[in-house]
Amino acid sequence: MKIKLKEAADLVGGVVIGDPEIIISGIAKIEEAKTGELTFLYLNSYEKFLSTTNASAILISPEFQKSRTDLNYIEVKNPNVALQKIIITLLAPKINLIGIDPSSSIHPSVKLGSNIAVGKNVVIDAGCSIGDNTIIYHNSVIMENVKIGASCLIYPNVSIRENCVLGNNCIIHSNTVIGSDGFGYIPNDKGEYQKVPQIGNVVLEDDVELGSNVSIDRAALGSTTIKKGVKIDNLVQIAHNVQVGDNTVIASQSGIAGSTTIGKHCMLAGQVGIVGHIEIADQVIIGAQSGVSKSITKPGKYRGSPADDMGKTLKLEAHLRNVPAYSEKIKKLEEKIASLEVKISQLIPKGN
Repeated sequence: MKIKLKEAADLVGGVVIGDPEIIISGIAKIEEAKTGELTFLYLNSYEKFLSTTNASAILISPEFQKSRTDLNYIEVKNPNVALQKIIITLLAPKINLIGIDPSSSIHPSVKLGSNIAVGKNVVIDAGCSIGDNTIIYHNSVIMENVKIGASCLIYPNVSIRENCVLGNNCIIHSNTVIGSDGFGYIPNDKGEYQKVPQIGNVVLEDDVELGSNVSIDRAALGSTTIKKGVKIDNLVQIAHNVQVGDNTVIASQSGIAGSTTIGKHCMLAGQVGIVGHIEIADQVIIGAQSGVSKSITKPGKYRGSPADDMGKTLKLEAHLRNVPAYSEKIKKLEEKIASLEVKISQLIPKGN
């Protein structure tokens, strides 16, 4: 990457303060940037690095002081968004997989779109269809009757089980499993668990992205459905018959039990656990390490275990942190009360 500062500014609609002709050859974090590199500042907590950064230029919002005259600036409303645009335009990794590798195994009945790329040792079983411009990297396995839309990107070692459906523009990262059996068992008279057949599938709608080591179970009946625009982080478990609404995001190590419905535009932070057979409303934010044990019917912010209104739980935690101080205060008040009782008893005439 080599670009003039003015060209970078034009790309993001920013204003150059400094030398527009300097050459930018890389992008780095503000605390690590070197001469020739572009960095960015959009959080107050990183302003401390402004005085020491070795960057040649910085994307910066108008409210920050441009205190260093040896630095060049691109002033933009949102430096974080601007940086992502520059990265996507200039530095996004280019896909280098083209054509169909001869080591792959593709059943003759598979319908392949145009401009498909298939890597080494990929297996695509009978009855599948793969949309235009989709890329499937090495060692991935696509089982019978899977439908994959156009412009999907499937990284190495992904497994997609039979009858599952992926929409357009989906990204699936390595070691993720789509359509594993749901966790369904019934005990018999001896208390032995008998497996319940899981004969449904998983449906990913358009623009879904799954991180690495995500597991999405197929439905017992019907479909486990991940709606349009959902983004799921690494190491997330989605159980059978779960429904996740449009444009919801789920962070790492979260787990959703069977037959639960998550609304649209929700945010689940890391290590959230949600029990089965409940509903979460649209536009709900659930804080990290929360346990949701009943339906949430109103938009808002929730946290804790069991999860409750975030403002309420934060106040409760503040009080819990102060319990030792409260205890000491109560002890002193009890001592004062005891002392007052003694004094009062001394004032009361004897025999009354």
